[in-house]
Amino acid sequence: MVELVVFLAGSLGIILLSRNSFTRFYSHGFPRFFAFEALLGLVVLNAHVWFYQPFSLTQIISWVLLVDAAFLATHAFWTLHTYGAPDRDIQDPSRIAMEKTTKLVTEGPYHFIRHPMYASLLCLAWGIFLKQINLLSTLLAVLVSLTLFLTAIYEERENLRNFGDGYAAYMQRTKRFIPFVF
Repeated sequence: MVELVVFLAGSLGIILLSRNSFTRFYSHGFPRFFAFEALLGLVVLNAHVWFYQPFSLTQIISWVLLVDAAFLATHAFWTLHTYGAPDRDIQDPSRIAMEKTTKLVTEGPYHFIRHPMYASLLCLAWGIFLKQINLLSTLLAVLVSLTLFLTAIYEERENLRNFGDGYAAYMQRTKRFIPFVF
């Protein structure tokens, strides 16, 4: 029962964050909503086994992914805020305030990958998945991965419109999620 309440409360927050994207099916916020929901489902589903068998190989790999997710997210948020020159007055309801950047950011983790925040969410999802490997966790982790991939594609289209040739050149020299690989 507690899990259901936590999931519903978390879903309410995600709905409020994503509400402007529900009618914009081709904005990056639409598939991101489903990634957040699946991620929340993973957290709620696996919370009770978070510290189960702490020295097993899957737990160790899980913690490496979770620490990597925290570091990457923190560094990416800081870099985007510092170098992106966000402008809250930009009239685009499909973007949240920190996404309303006026400068293409290519510093920090953005020097190597175009979507470090989504990469951090992928690390988070697969780290949580490793806490308890079962069919539902697998389906949720795959759903997070697919919806984040779609989110990145949509966001790249938006960034091409916003930053033009500069973003096209940036796409040619960087990878989407994993430096030098993918």
